[in-house]
Amino acid sequence: MPRAFITGITGQDGRHLAEFLHGKGYDVYGMVKGQNNPRAQAVTDEMPFVELVPGDLADLPSLVAALELSQPDEVYNLGAISFVALSFNQAELTANLTGLGVLRMLEAIRMIGGTHDNPIRFYQASSSEMFGKVRETPQTETTPFHPRSPYGCAKVFGHDIVVNYRESYGLYACSGILFNHEGPRRGIEFVTRKVTNAVARIKLGLQHELVLGNLDAKRDWGYAGDYVKAMWLMLQQDEPDDYVIATGETHSIEELVERAFAEVGIDNWRDYVRQDPKFFRPAEVDLLIGDPSKAREKLGWKPEVGFPELVSMMVQNDLQLEAAKAGIEL
Repeated sequence: MPRAFITGITGQDGRHLAEFLHGKGYDVYGMVKGQNNPRAQAVTDEMPFVELVPGDLADLPSLVAALELSQPDEVYNLGAISFVALSFNQAELTANLTGLGVLRMLEAIRMIGGTHDNPIRFYQASSSEMFGKVRETPQTETTPFHPRSPYGCAKVFGHDIVVNYRESYGLYACSGILFNHEGPRRGIEFVTRKVTNAVARIKLGLQHELVLGNLDAKRDWGYAGDYVKAMWLMLQQDEPDDYVIATGETHSIEELVERAFAEVGIDNWRDYVRQDPKFFRPAEVDLLIGDPSKAREKLGWKPEVGFPELVSMMVQNDLQLEAAKAGIEL
């Protein structure tokens, strides 16, 4: 059976990808940082088929050891400091893990023989945040980068070093420039899940307001379960390349909020929403919308879950979760 090694296994994408690859017959290895990592147990409980391996994107020898132990055919580097707001407060840590962590993983692959002769295929999780202050709309694989956060800057380095290792050492290394992708497994700190969870709690009488920053920012939102399929498809091609993965549609945060409240039958949503300047970014990314034409043509990939279905899925999931926690019958 093919073997896959996933960093960021405890995150939304890591769990979706592990589930998908297991369904494809893979042996799945997931990297976890530290001893007694509380999130590792949640992965084991949810997906007992995943074999957890210790490692740290800040420590090259641990990555070499993890790869030697797992002997993967495919490496998916999803691990990162992935919360944009946090990257402004912990810029150096973000650069070290989100940026230099990619270099260390590529170097680990190269050190164990990952050049022209080595079958290891590498996927890097690039981000639409690299486009930042966009130079053209929609954004494609050739749109110039102008990141507007330490996270975006670190992702640009990671993306460029993948290209460098591919061209310099012949590694089979791809980057997926994924636009925003969400789902019930999304962390509560991300705006989509913050909204759907708050809406569920307001509907259940457990919360009275939703505090947000910029309601005008627009994003290209898709479903994480669809996007991990694109990651896998990239590594099945004859030649490595980089691809934009997106829906090609854009929606504002205000539209997200309005749709989420409508899902629970609340029309006067403005009565429950308050804006707070502390949630505004120092440098905002106003509009992101991707052109997935290349992925559609070369990979045969297209999103299956639309924006209305995505919001509904997340709100209904949070209703069930919050009702269960509060002992409320729906």
